[in-house]
Amino acid sequence: MTQNSTASPDVLVIGGGLVGSAVAYGLAREGARVTVLDEDDGGFRASRGNFGLVWIQGKGYGLSPYARWSRSSAQRWPLLAQSLVDEARVDVALRQPGGFHICFSDEELAERHKRLSTLQAEIGDYPFELLNHSELRERLPGIGPAVVGASYTPMDGHVNPLKLLRALHVAMQRRGVRLVSGERAERIAAGPGGFSVQGRRGVYHAARVVLAAGLGNRALAPHVGLNAPVAPNRGQVLVSERVEPFLRYPTINVRQTDEGTVQFGDSMEEAGFNDFTTTPILRQIAARGVRAFPMLAHVRLVRMWAALRVYSPDGFPIYDQSEAHPGAFVVTCHSGVTLAAAHALRIAPWITGGPMPAELPAFSARRFATDAAAEPILAH
Repeated sequence: MTQNSTASPDVLVIGGGLVGSAVAYGLAREGARVTVLDEDDGGFRASRGNFGLVWIQGKGYGLSPYARWSRSSAQRWPLLAQSLVDEARVDVALRQPGGFHICFSDEELAERHKRLSTLQAEIGDYPFELLNHSELRERLPGIGPAVVGASYTPMDGHVNPLKLLRALHVAMQRRGVRLVSGERAERIAAGPGGFSVQGRRGVYHAARVVLAAGLGNRALAPHVGLNAPVAPNRGQVLVSERVEPFLRYPTINVRQTDEGTVQFGDSMEEAGFNDFTTTPILRQIAARGVRAFPMLAHVRLVRMWAALRVYSPDGFPIYDQSEAHPGAFVVTCHSGVTLAAAHALRIAPWITGGPMPAELPAFSARRFATDAAAEPILAH
């Protein structure tokens, strides 16, 4: 199958996960004709294996524009959620009651204070609280005695990420986006009329192209003069049976979903492209969850998974337009849920020719030119 030029869209989006789908939906809202190329199920699909947090607290430590960018997305999330209900008839279960980062030692709590107070000093409007054990217990009655305290911000929340992915796919297609499933982009060529993308099943043409292929961006970006030095970071998750509601706030490593199950997670592992689960890490995840909430000691675990985050060398997003080939963009991050609203409502207008959001220059891959060996700064 080969598209001819008369059928060419305005924008080709490579990647149909949360990042690519949010951008495509936003582009369609701007009136663009869009085709999304989505790899088959053999790809690494972080969008189907994440924790579902809309998480702000602590993010941006070391690069304060990221704190502003993340918060701007969280503030736009209610608009995105309502739009998806209206257009896709899917409630993504957005809840933004605030969130807790649970600490098991005084040292952890002191580190939270350092991180959050630094961000507050840099940004200004950045509310947070530090709670000792007794204060925390008033808000989370099920908290265990091993917990020393927690940090809390009212900026945090969570969604159902699988419902979010479905909602974006439905909404974008109802706006005319063409979703080509099972298609892997292999080469991109720039020409006078725009870009040609060679897939395994055909060639696709568009005036603009957006690389939103997650870990695949690393190989694709140089084709159009871009740089996306991303690498995998593995996270593992445990899921329990449904239990009676007990946790109305998300926490960084335990959350109760809208369906009543409990997720345990937050591992960060340098494991290359290995997305298998491992018993030792799952044991640690379960033990930490039970230390936080002892009532969960006897719930049945019904499934587990591992997925690969998309990490840049410093842990922050990469947003760029190619200088050599204008019209080619890269959009990559490890927080596809938190940043979905920013991608749909701020990145998409920029791609269609609108002004660049003020935070974006900080996220150019040019920052790696003199610091290619930077150690990741984890966003929690």
